[in-house]
Amino acid sequence: MRGSSVIPAKPLYEGKAKSVYTSENPDELIVVFRNDMTAFNGVKHDLFTDKGRLNATASEFFMKMLEAEGIKTHYIRMSAPDTMIVRRLEMIPLEVIVRNVAAGSMTKKYPVAEGTVLDWPVVTIDYKDDERGDPMINDDLIQVLHILTGDELTQVKKIALLVNTVLTRFFDECGIRLVDFKLEFGKAGGNIFLGDEISMDSMRLWDKETGESFDKDVYRFNKGDVITAYRNVLKRIIPEFSL
Repeated sequence: MRGSSVIPAKPLYEGKAKSVYTSENPDELIVVFRNDMTAFNGVKHDLFTDKGRLNATASEFFMKMLEAEGIKTHYIRMSAPDTMIVRRLEMIPLEVIVRNVAAGSMTKKYPVAEGTVLDWPVVTIDYKDDERGDPMINDDLIQVLHILTGDELTQVKKIALLVNTVLTRFFDECGIRLVDFKLEFGKAGGNIFLGDEISMDSMRLWDKETGESFDKDVYRFNKGDVITAYRNVLKRIIPEFSL
């Protein structure tokens, strides 16, 4: 059920493509998906009509799907096509990446060709800090820096792999290969929740037959019309979708 929320004039936090606002409920936040598209740590930046709505629609769809699978997320409801009401979390400064196929930075840093199907899903974690270039971080550093305990880290990885299982199975039925994706987590009431978003901005998606990109790489590397690519994903995952 969609409900209205008054959006304050000034955001609590403004990221590259989303703005976060306080709400009348101290336990909830308002997330507005903007039309900004960025790449290469913000060096490339453009605005695309409807981009925010497309990502918000996808994120709502996947958060609901994961909730149905027993995965706790911050999603509560939508208050507008581009606006999500979420549980207020203490965000964990980590980006958890699950890779099924070699692509992107993995092929630049390691001796593996793009498109190589990995023997098993690989979980890597980056420390979320733009000034430091989001460096990769290992389990020992995560614990000695008191970002997560050993048990919490195990839980985060377990959730990430479960998300991968659910999404891989679903995308396979839609004729899409889930190459890799990024997740962020937060805490509330002693529990760990999946936060941020799950959208075409945070996943790498290829057509299973043609290898065509349906994700932000279309924008990064000038492969075509990124909004058409994003709409193609939504039409496959939500057949009744229209914009």
